[in-house]
Amino acid sequence: MSRFTHLKGAGKAQFKDRFTKKANELLSPWEEGRKGDIALIGAPLSKSSISHSGASFAPDVIRRCLGSYSTFSIEDERELSDNTFVDFGDILMHPTSIVESQNRIYESLSQVLTENAAPFTIVLGGDHSISTSSIEAFAEHKGRVGVIQFDAHHDLRNVEDGGPTNGTPFRRLLERGILKGEDLVQIGIRNYSNAGAYYQYAMKNDVGVYTMKEVRERNIGDIMKEALEMLESKVDTIYLSVDMDVLDQAFAPGCPAIGPGGMDSATLMEAVSIGCQHPKTAAMDIVEIDPTLDIRDMTSRIAAHLLLNCLKARTS
Repeated sequence: MSRFTHLKGAGKAQFKDRFTKKANELLSPWEEGRKGDIALIGAPLSKSSISHSGASFAPDVIRRCLGSYSTFSIEDERELSDNTFVDFGDILMHPTSIVESQNRIYESLSQVLTENAAPFTIVLGGDHSISTSSIEAFAEHKGRVGVIQFDAHHDLRNVEDGGPTNGTPFRRLLERGILKGEDLVQIGIRNYSNAGAYYQYAMKNDVGVYTMKEVRERNIGDIMKEALEMLESKVDTIYLSVDMDVLDQAFAPGCPAIGPGGMDSATLMEAVSIGCQHPKTAAMDIVEIDPTLDIRDMTSRIAAHLLLNCLKARTS
């Protein structure tokens, strides 16, 4: 029996207020000179999505979902209440121009990195096109970048057929020489979700690919260890790119491109935690959540857990 069982009325309320902290209280709005454990910024762009998407609403919803959780990790018997996200708010998107919006993401991330407010940065999308701009900024400030991409799709479409959409981010980076094929590892690529031409392009460019079959049959910890070992000796910094449609549709109804046969939420959270622990990992983006489709904020709640697990991993 808990020793607090018999607390009633005002005494019980005071105990709760004194010892319980909501995770959204870890968000501290950025101001000049403020430092924290993780810098957070929203990139609410979804006009570049191939399919209909309200992903521009996701950053605010993910922040709100943090309010549904405490700062106590029972698995580690650890309290996170002394740690902070320095929140830079959301980047103002251009009302009509996709290219201008993507330029603004690049410029804003460059400014965030110049501020050096935190040793780790998380970008909340938005659709996956935001990763091109974000990774470009990191490459400029941090040197050679290695990327671990969690995704059902290769995102290696060519720009000529549709412009800089959410299906093109990694091809754009490869063709511009910002990212080398051998420095890109894709985890969770799914059956019937990609054209064969994109897989051939990945193989031709030495991209590391782990299909969902491999994720199902192997331990995700072993896969992450291999992926990190592929990158750590070659790159200056590692960037995690989390497309939430890597998850099975049962876990992520809020993704515009839902589908069966994907990853479960516990596996993704474990993989991200492992990735965030690596000393060379300096950034992560979370993309492709459409809150207008998300039943009871299921997908955004997973994203909130990814934020907390990353914070725990970075401060352990």
